[in-house]
Amino acid sequence: MILLPIHILGGMLALVFGYIALYATKGGRLHRKSGLWFVAAMIAMSLTGAFMGAIKFNPANILAGSLTFYFVITGVLAAKRIPRARQIETVAMVAALILGVAAISAGIWLAQRGRIEAPPVFLFSLIAITAAIGDWRMLRAGELTGKPRIKRHLWRLCFAMWVAAASFFWGPKGRVPEIIYYPALLPIPVLTPIVVMLYWLFRMRGRKQPRGIVTATSIPSLDHAVKVTS
Repeated sequence: MILLPIHILGGMLALVFGYIALYATKGGRLHRKSGLWFVAAMIAMSLTGAFMGAIKFNPANILAGSLTFYFVITGVLAAKRIPRARQIETVAMVAALILGVAAISAGIWLAQRGRIEAPPVFLFSLIAITAAIGDWRMLRAGELTGKPRIKRHLWRLCFAMWVAAASFFWGPKGRVPEIIYYPALLPIPVLTPIVVMLYWLFRMRGRKQPRGIVTATSIPSLDHAVKVTS
């Protein structure tokens, strides 16, 4: 199947560029460039994963791929203004709500058959519905600026990165090459996106501007950031 090599390559590239983006100066040139490659790779990985899940009728993979695609797109829109962004956000909100409701039904179906994918699918449902509510609140309030906009960009792309990392490092046995397969260390790359996300969300609490983000004058598409001084 031609989709499988694309899926694997997309996942590998997403991990490489995703970790670079996580550690690069936020909003800097390296962060932007690696972030664009990360997004492209994640789109390829998520869509092929969802298509393969549909072909094999694997509800968990369909939902995981579709939800990851949703988070990547909305995460990018939070950082970059494009024409008709509001319309795209509206469609994305509806899609997330549909995915959330579908995940409940899929989770029940899987649980009735004793499938181990049931708990993650219920988790996907909660995340999708919560994200859709966040979309609705944003659309009702108007365009996000400043820290709320950065936070939206941050947590959505970090979640997508977490899905990619968990799929690779916590996936079926044999997916991780033997040369780097150390079970005790596998949680580190998987949890790194979550740790980085929580770190920056903590840094952006309150009214003070956080260090570690390049100034908005250097990045027209991202508001209220400050240049690294350390």
